[in-house]
Amino acid sequence: MCRNIRTLYNFEPHASSEEVQAAALQYVRKVSGMNKPSQANAEVFERAVAEITHLTEHLLEDLVTTAAPKDREVEAAKAKARAAARYGTVAS
Repeated sequence: MCRNIRTLYNFEPHASSEEVQAAALQYVRKVSGMNKPSQANAEVFERAVAEITHLTEHLLEDLVTTAAPKDREVEAAKAKARAAARYGTVAS
């Protein structure tokens, strides 16, 4: 359920609003245990996603590091290599 929650900090280019929102959505789904809320819970569910998105954007803006930004393509290649070592195959 939480596959879209990825490290979003210290990448070049910076995480997009869509990436932050997807991570917030996955977080709320995991915490609530609901993939899709009922009509009774839809408003509070969406409000939680919006608030977590907002807070996450502020967090990412305010964090400080001296490390060089990571390259998304290099990190993706590393992840594929780890998957190949773990599972014996490479996902395309």
